[in-house]
Parts: sequence; C-alpha cells; structure tokens
Amino acid sequence: MKKLLIASSIALLLTQSVFAKEEVSEKTRFESLSKLTKVIGTVEKYYVDDIELEEIVNKALKGLMQELDAHSTFLDTKSSKEMNIQTKGEFGGLGITVGMRDGALTVISPIDDTPAFKAGVKASDIILKIDDKSTLNMTLDEAVSLMRGKPKTDILITVVRKGENKPVKITITRDIIKIQSVFSKTFEKEDLLYLRVSSFDRKVVDGLEKAIKENPKVKGLVLDLRNNPGGLLSQAIGVVDLFVDEGVIVSQKGRDVQDEEKFEATSSNTVSKLPMVVLVNGGSASASEIVSGALQDHKRAIIIGEKTFGKGSVQAILPITQDRSETIKLTIAKYYLPSGRTIQATGVTPDVTAFAGKVTAGEESEFKIKEADLKKHLKGELEKVDKKVKKEEKEEENKKIISNEDILKDNQLNTSVGILKSLIIINNVK
Repeated sequence: MKKLLIASSIALLLTQSVFAKEEVSEKTRFESLSKLTKVIGTVEKYYVDDIELEEIVNKALKGLMQELDAHSTFLDTKSSKEMNIQTKGEFGGLGITVGMRDGALTVISPIDDTPAFKAGVKASDIILKIDDKSTLNMTLDEAVSLMRGKPKTDILITVVRKGENKPVKITITRDIIKIQSVFSKTFEKEDLLYLRVSSFDRKVVDGLEKAIKENPKVKGLVLDLRNNPGGLLSQAIGVVDLFVDEGVIVSQKGRDVQDEEKFEATSSNTVSKLPMVVLVNGGSASASEIVSGALQDHKRAIIIGEKTFGKGSVQAILPITQDRSETIKLTIAKYYLPSGRTIQATGVTPDVTAFAGKVTAGEESEFKIKEADLKKHLKGELEKVDKKVKKEEKEEENKKIISNEDILKDNQLNTSVGILKSLIIINNVK
C-alpha cells in the first residue's frame, strides 16, 4: 500500500511538472507574439514616414526570412510569379544565378550563351553594385528585381573578382533567356560523347537519354556540370538513375530525423554503363552537386575539376495567403549523399583537381606539322577553291564536334579526356 502511494505521488509530481513546463512554454510563446505585435504597432504609429500596415508586415517577414539562412525568403505576389516563370526554362533578365555567401551577393554561375555569360561574368564574382546602387544589406530578392528588366536595356554591374586588383565593371544587355539545358557533341577522332547540362529544368533527363541512345557506338561519356547552378531535384535524381542501377541516390533529413526521405535508383531506368567522367567547378551547385556526389559515392564516375559551391539544403515553396499569391521559400531539410555526407557549405571535392585555362604545351608544338595535318590543310584549301564546301554546312558540323584545338583551349576538358581514355583501357583489360 505504501509503495502504491509513493508511485502515485511520483506520477502526480511528474504530471504537474509537465503541465508547468507547458504553461511556461505557452506563456513565453504568447509574450513573444505580443512583443512582435507591439513593435509593429509602434512602428506604424511613430515612424517618421507614414507606412501602411501591410508594408510593415512585409518588411518584417523579409527580415525574418533573411535572418534564418541565405536561401529562405519571403516572396510577394510579383516574386512568386517570377519564381514560377524561371522553373519553366524561359524568362527575362541577364542569365545569371546569384546567392548570398557570407552576406555578400555572389554569382553562383552565369548560364551558358546568355547575356551575362557573353559579357564575361564569372562564377564566384561578388556583385558590389547594380547600376549605382550598393548591394550591401540588400536582400536577394531586391537584387534579382533590380537585375531583371525590359529586354534590350543595359545594366552596369560592378564586381569584385579574385585575382583582380580593383573592382571590374561589366555592362550587360538584358534579353529573354531561353535555356538549352542539354546538348551533346562528339570528339574529333575519338569514340567519346560529350554531354553538357547547363541547368536542371524539366527537360534534362529526356535530353540526356535521347543523346546517349543516338550515339550507340561511343566508348565513354564526359558529363559537364560546370557552372550549373542546379534546379529540380527530380531531374537530378533521374540523371543519376540513368547511370546507376541500384542503391540510394540522395536522402533528405529535416528537423525530425525520423522523417528522412530516401530516393533510390532502379535498374529499369539505367541507359548506360559506359566509363564516364564528370566535370565540376565552383559554379556547380545544388542539383549538380547531388549528381556529381552520388556518382562519386557509387564509384560510377571520376569527378574532375574544382571544388563545388556547397548548397545542400532543401527549400519548399509554402503559400501564406489563401489565394496562394504570396509564398515563403523555406529551408526544410538538408541533402545527404549515399555515403551519408552532406554537401551543405562543404561542396563536392573532385577526385582529380584540374584548373580552368588553356593546356600548357611546348613552345615549338604549334610549329610542328605532321604529314596528315598538312594533307588535311591542303585538302581544305583545294575545297575552298573548288567551292565544294558550303560555309553554313561546315559551321553546323563544327557545332556538333569538339576538335583537338577546342580541347587544348580547355585544360579541365583535356584532363577528363585523358582520364576517360585510361578508364576505357582498364575496362577492356577486365
């Protein structure tokens, strides 16, 4: 009887303790919300300029999201519409993907063949000014809004670039951005296929699968993800699934560890088991890092280039108004690669480091002409005289072939070709 009374007393004390904690928690919660309401009311009543309550709330939301992390943000009606347009693969602007790194507006990457790319904007450039406005203390959304505008209008951005002694000014003419997310080329005198993915929009998996099937005789693949800022998770998973027939591709974990979600490869989706290499650099982010990291963990490809950007967090677009015209982009989880490592703030380290630039060659190499090269050159000259080759046809053919001269202009690509050829030899020996 005494033991029962003691047990009952302990249970009562524990129950009272739990209720007390809940009451304190609710009290603290109420006090915090009251504080927020009081600040908003005080600003509305006493601020030097007359500001509408809606504008005050919007500014409070923007400040809150900005303080959480570099990728969470409040999207008003205009920003929400722009977000929907961008994921469809065609939008107006510069063709530049930016993000916040240590509080600075940083170029993740310029998109291939866009105004920013052609003007010379580079990955890791820090944007100091947009026209005459400083980007210090500017939100990501404000910066994006300033950079977008009517096609054929100019914008001046001032960037700080590694290796430059003073800020670099770049004038860019805005245009409608049409992204060709996937294109392929073959190599001159090599049975290799070059696959370029500039961003992960809805067309990537289908584009890669089509290119691979159209070139059944190649012996190896080069997948180029340099300056690819990322995109849709589903496409990143689908790309890995083209080359890996089993195992985890990527998983994501939120606040509750038990809510881990895993995405796995299936053999039915595999289209190629050829030796392959993947090219990455500091402009490779998000979905690009998932693809390169997963292929690296599965030992399915050799990763070549430079360390990637390091964005491994998951954002969800959540509506905050009944008509869904206003939303918040909120970080809800982090990505984890098959080995369990995260890419957030660390990136993917390549298996082979290769820096951008031209291939270093001997001083006399450009003057050494082999008999085969001389014959080819003379044949070309004769064809010009005989007018047998149309200029348009030649240009179209060159777009689909990577020449030896092109390779020598790209040290990272040259390194990848050498390693890929070694992998093919090893594979044949086995």
